[in-house]
Formats: sequence, C-alpha cells, structure tokens
Amino acid sequence: MNIGLFPMSGIRVCDAELLRLGLTLPGFVERSKTIASLPSLGLLTLAGMTPARHSVHYVEVPDVNLLASLPSGLDLAAISSYSAQIDEAYALARRFRAIGVPTVMGGPHVTALPDEAAQHCDAVAIGEGESLWLQVLEDAERGHLQQYYRADANGYDLATAPMPAFELLDISKYNRLTVQTSRGCPHHCEFCASSVMLTHKYKQKPVAKVLEEIGRILAIWHRPFIEFADDNSFVNHSYCKELLKPLKGKGLKWFAETDISIADDEEQLDLMRETGCAQVLIGLESPTESGLHGLELRNDWKFKKFPHYKEAIRTIQSHGITVNGCFMIGLDGHTADIFDQVFAFVREAELYEVQVTLMTPFPGTPLYARLERENRLLEPRNWKKCTLFDINFKPTNMSVQELHDGFKKLAVGLYSEEFTNWRRSRFKRAIRDQRHTKGPQT
Repeated sequence: MNIGLFPMSGIRVCDAELLRLGLTLPGFVERSKTIASLPSLGLLTLAGMTPARHSVHYVEVPDVNLLASLPSGLDLAAISSYSAQIDEAYALARRFRAIGVPTVMGGPHVTALPDEAAQHCDAVAIGEGESLWLQVLEDAERGHLQQYYRADANGYDLATAPMPAFELLDISKYNRLTVQTSRGCPHHCEFCASSVMLTHKYKQKPVAKVLEEIGRILAIWHRPFIEFADDNSFVNHSYCKELLKPLKGKGLKWFAETDISIADDEEQLDLMRETGCAQVLIGLESPTESGLHGLELRNDWKFKKFPHYKEAIRTIQSHGITVNGCFMIGLDGHTADIFDQVFAFVREAELYEVQVTLMTPFPGTPLYARLERENRLLEPRNWKKCTLFDINFKPTNMSVQELHDGFKKLAVGLYSEEFTNWRRSRFKRAIRDQRHTKGPQT
C-alpha cells in the first residue's frame, strides 16, 4: 500500500490581540511555536513499524487551507491532530474520503471523543497507536477497515517500541527532534491532556532503546538538539543517571519537561548539564498556594512542593541549566491579584524563561468534566479555543474580561525587551559569579 501520514501542525490562537502580541514581544508564545514546529513522533513511530512492503510518506500540514491539492495514489491516510486543530483535521479526512482514500485518525483528542471523530473518517484509533497499527494496516489491505480500534487495556510495552522513522524527515527544516523515554506521569493533574490520555500507567522505555534512537539521530544530524517528549522526564533519578552517563561527550544539546523534584539531586543536575541540557520546562502553575490546592488529584503534590519553588529554581539554574517556569492563569484559587503575583514571583526567583497560559479545559480531562458539571464552560465543544491562550470558561474570582485584560497586561510586562533582558542577564551574572567564587578547578 501507499500510505500517507499527516500530522496537523502550526500554532493556533483565536484572540487577535494576543496573536498580534506574539508577533511583537520576545518570548511570547515562543514555546508553543517550538511545539508546533516539532515533527510528529507518534506518526514517525508508526512509520518505523510499518512493514517494508508498504510505501510511507510523511506530510506535515501547518494549515489545511494551504494544502491545495491532495497527494495522489494513496491507499490509506493517517491523520493526527491536537484539539485546537481538530476541525481542520476532520476537514482533511473528509477530503480524502471524498476521493476514495480510506482514512484513520488517532491521538489524545480522538481517544477522548472517538464517536465525534468517527463521523469524519473511516477508522478511529483509540489509545496507544503502536498496539493498533499493524491490525489497521492488515484490515486496510483487505479493504475492511473497522470503525473503531481500541488499544489493550493493559497498555503498550515500551520495551517493544519501534525505531521512529527519522529518515523520512528533511532535517534542515527542524531545529530539534524528539525522543521519548517515558509515557504517562506519576502525578495526576486535573488539567493534563498529554499522554496520560492514552495510558493509565506511567512507564519507561528501556535505556538501551533510547540510546539507540539518539544514535540514529546522531547518524543523520551532527550535533543535534533533542527534546525529550515526555510528560515528566527523569522523575526516576536512577533511570536518568543510567541514561545520561553514556551521553557524555556526544555533543548533544537537549531540553526536557520535568517537575521541581530534579532540584533534590545534585548528582543528577551535574549529569544533565555535562550531557548538554540547555533548559528544563517546569509546570509551576501558580505563584500562590491558593491556586495549587487540589490541582494534583492524587496527593496534592504541587501544593506540598510550593514552599520549595524558589529555592529549587535557584538550585537548578546554579548548575547552568535554565528554567522555563510555566504558570496557568485563571485557576480557581486565583483572584485579580494573580497578574502582579506572577510578575513578582518571576522577578524574585530570577527565572531565565517564563511561560504563561490560560487554564484550558481540554476534552477528556477531569477539568473539562468538572467545569461542564458546574456549567462554567463558555462554549462547550468549541475545540478551536483549546490553544492555551483563549478563554473558554467562567473564572471563580474575577470576570472573563478581567482575566482577558489582566493576561494581556501580564504578557506585555513579562515579555518586554527590558524585563526579558534583565532575566537573562541575571542568570548569566549568577553563573559568572559562581565560577569566580569557586575559582580554578584542580
């Protein structure tokens, strides 16, 4: 068969004011643009396990309206999308169906709402795609696709994970490639719409497999930048050390999303820096305890860690690793003071980088279900507003307009050239002073 893989990419923001700010303020929506420019590791992984008798084509679709003509000669089209682009993904699926190309869709949004997706495509993949893909291909060859494919409830074993087909990419188009070391997260945050939607278990890929994938990237890209595509990288410190030690001297630069607990292990931080860790992104979520209470549903983990936030940030950055601290504005404990509180926290902690987003009820999350029960969704099922920068809920302690105006003002302050330069100069000065204090190494 001739198979086309179509990830929907590109940044989406409905709010015209914020979109304009993103074009003019340094750092604003920068992280979202980075995410949008990453290749689809999920589809590349499916390509890597596709039998050699099939031909595979990988085509990113930043804007479905720009795809004037569809690729010809396809026997199967597989489409993956985030919630904000799902309407465009459905439109693309309908276009393929109109010309007789069977379509299959998957990913977290489709897993959360399979019946919705089934209205637009021939087959829906629910859950982890690796455990379903070979059956999808077999049925497509026979011309008998099932409407629904459900992953095994026991979950997919990452020990059998295939090598992603990095060779399908034009490396010159990317500033980083992704590698997955784990799936899921030991925490259970109410708002999370990441791989926890696909699996109920936190699991890790064998170190040898991860090293093999990094080796494949090194074979096609000299001195690459790698993003570890995990919900929460390296919470298992012994695993982290086992993985990182062989990466010394490889010439890598890398980025990871993690939690504040990495500050507790100096040896791990040293290894991270020695192997090329440029930055870690940490979901701080709130600069106040009131916003954190109840956010993590199992143990209130983030609420308990809050007293150590600033000290942990300083510890991590003292190792030469920049921290991108993320705040979610509009949590139920937030009042109209939250905007000044975020700015003050960033200044006091001397965060190198900061990301602010709005609380976003993604489909399938406990947050969406709760806000729906409380009749607080402004536009239920308007997935176009699942951008992290558009308001689609009623706040508890301020009006929608106050949240909108305060968020815009905060963005202008945080990402002004003056404050951005101050934050980055403080980091560089702290590292320089630290080296001076330590003196020459013997």
